[in-house]
Amino acid sequence: MIENFGIGIDIIDVDRFRKIPYMTKTSFYNKIFTKKEIDYCLKFSDPYPHFAGKFAVKEAVKKSINQVIELFHIETFHENDKPKVRISNHDTQFLVSISHDGNFSIAVVISVGM
Repeated sequence: MIENFGIGIDIIDVDRFRKIPYMTKTSFYNKIFTKKEIDYCLKFSDPYPHFAGKFAVKEAVKKSINQVIELFHIETFHENDKPKVRISNHDTQFLVSISHDGNFSIAVVISVGM
């Protein structure tokens, strides 16, 4: 039986990020995303679905661990084309799924404490 188990889900309208252009509001993005996350998103011609997806993952992580944590401390990345999450000094493993459809990004996270 898994004793320390959590599930989180979040959905976000991509336009929330489009209305805050990266080039004019970098301080907003730097409060939420790591440099690696920003670089990843900016490599796409339309970075905003990717920003929204990463934001949804971070919110879903917070819900799955049920702890107060700053979004900046939750790092999202891809490994073998699969989304992953890491939190420094946190002994939790995460299963992550992100999807985009139309103007929405959604993320589901399952956390398992060790």
